[in-house]
Amino acid sequence: MRPTTAHDNNVVDLNAILHPGTVFDHPRDVVSDPDLSLAEKRAILASWASDASAIASCPSLRAPDGLKAPVTIDEILKALCALDQGPSNPPGGKPMRLRPVDRAAA
Repeated sequence: MRPTTAHDNNVVDLNAILHPGTVFDHPRDVVSDPDLSLAEKRAILASWASDASAIASCPSLRAPDGLKAPVTIDEILKALCALDQGPSNPPGGKPMRLRPVDRAAA
């Protein structure tokens, strides 16, 4: 991530809000930024994933305003998935259908 302002003042970099591509170099930089809320990270990544940022000759690449180099849609989607990381094994385990015991096998 490129530095925007000093961390000890309350100055908001409006350009960072309106054009996040000028502040972040890669989707993983957005995910790892400690100053952004989850909703802000989602909004930035969703705007990058939008077809409005797609390169006409190569639709799998996105080039949002201000970004130095294009990124793939896969990298953006991977970053969005990283925001949703929950427990890999949810509580309760795998659901299982039990066979009724009162029915006779045919």
